[in-house]
Amino acid sequence: MTVHDYKRRKFLQYAAFGTIAAALPGFVLAEGGQINSVPSAAFRPDVEMEITARVAEVPIMPGAHTSVFKYYGKLLKGPKAALTTMPGYLGPMLNLVQGQKVRIFFYNQLPEPSVIHWHGMHMPQKADGHPMYAVQRGERIVYEFEVKNPAGTNWYHSHTHEMTATQVYRGLAGLITITDEQEQKLGLPSGEFDIPITIQDRRFTTSNQLQYIHGMRERMMGFLGDTILVNGQANSVIPVKTRAYRLRVFNGSNSRIYKLGWEDGTPLIAIGTDGGLLEKPETYPYIMLAPAERVELWVDFSGRKPGSDLVLRSLEHHGTMPHMGGGMRHGMGMMSGGLPQGEAFPIVKFHIAKKVGDSPKLPETLVRMRSLTEQDISNPDRPVPIAISMQHMALQLNGRSFEMHEVMDIERIPVNTIQKIRIFNDHGSMGGGMGGMRGGGGMGMMMSMAHPIHLHGQQFKILSRTLKDQDSGDGYATVRDGFIGSGWKDTVLVMPGEEVEIIKPFEDYTGLFLYHCHNLEHEDMGMMRNFYVS
Repeated sequence: MTVHDYKRRKFLQYAAFGTIAAALPGFVLAEGGQINSVPSAAFRPDVEMEITARVAEVPIMPGAHTSVFKYYGKLLKGPKAALTTMPGYLGPMLNLVQGQKVRIFFYNQLPEPSVIHWHGMHMPQKADGHPMYAVQRGERIVYEFEVKNPAGTNWYHSHTHEMTATQVYRGLAGLITITDEQEQKLGLPSGEFDIPITIQDRRFTTSNQLQYIHGMRERMMGFLGDTILVNGQANSVIPVKTRAYRLRVFNGSNSRIYKLGWEDGTPLIAIGTDGGLLEKPETYPYIMLAPAERVELWVDFSGRKPGSDLVLRSLEHHGTMPHMGGGMRHGMGMMSGGLPQGEAFPIVKFHIAKKVGDSPKLPETLVRMRSLTEQDISNPDRPVPIAISMQHMALQLNGRSFEMHEVMDIERIPVNTIQKIRIFNDHGSMGGGMGGMRGGGGMGMMMSMAHPIHLHGQQFKILSRTLKDQDSGDGYATVRDGFIGSGWKDTVLVMPGEEVEIIKPFEDYTGLFLYHCHNLEHEDMGMMRNFYVS
């Protein structure tokens, strides 16, 4: 979409906004749609910083530098540790403390509109990064919020309407860490022993420039690259010592799903998910990580021989893509120029560089977690549906594609309630689903695939995962032991034939909050909707 098309779309959206606002009582233009470019005199920040997005040339592959979009940060007020520069094209890591008041000036120096979404953060609509707040080149927006989240790992990225996939792909993403009193008492590995692992796949030309989508088929499936980057670097090797580490693993890819596992079969120990630390460590043979998901791992290199290596891999898996048989599935990956979804490959190598004598021990318990049960739910007999459908190039949720301010009755949520939400693959029940195409030929073969569903606002908990379609069982068996069912989440991978029930608070803030597929190509094609919280 060109800048001219974008401006025309924005004009039409705002021209219609008066009618929409009238249909949403309390959602006033002055509070809902106006871009906040001036800091509030009443807001007293503990941390204040600038983030600027601009075009940059950075080293990624050997040889020529790569043209990217990049976030640059400047700390204006607050602890020096609040901002950490990251390698390559990644934005600076923001290191915040629960309870801090934060003000961020975002300056857009890109040749196209942009806006930042603070993924996983619980904050007001005006700070959340809804695409209605996208600013043009040379303009700024001011974000002001209090850090309400517990200790954990979140991230921030572009959320520009119909441009999210391309802007994130070109580099507009960065990590957020949060600490709190509970975490600080645990004595978890910190400093050099607390390592972010941002995993992304990319594709490059012979002159080291980023390549993107080849055509509509690849857009429908989602982008898959042929080069795995960790923290913005290819062929990543991380030197470690013979002691325990905390790894904050984040899937920053547009659509690729990773099945994380150690090359030597060592189990993975999870200590945190999207929404923060778990109540106690949990052990898995492998862990599934969909786009936007995070998992925190406790990794102890004690007892390993200096000079040896341990490789984190993505293991082979099936069932996340259309059921076409191995050869055709592999062929689709190669047609796009990328590694096929579900193929095994190395992600990052840890090189045991030095022997040390002491190491922290894995705590038996981690944090106290807010308990939510069926008794807390406001709508036990009428769960809010999120029906996923793909038909005739229309990617929809609840039978509708995204419109900037549109809200259906089922998307209206009373504030300060706890809602049960049912997420499922729609086979026509919402009027916009797959209908009789499921399992058939042609485009029908493309419909049944995994979707990472992300809900803005507060984190949620998973109540249940149920495989309703046993035809998906063979592929499901290769991934089912890697889903973390406890802890707080903001993104959940919904497999073909699967139904996922979640429990989600809608507290503190009113307004429009998005829910969408975090396969970013799907999001840009309309697989996104609004909840209106009032």
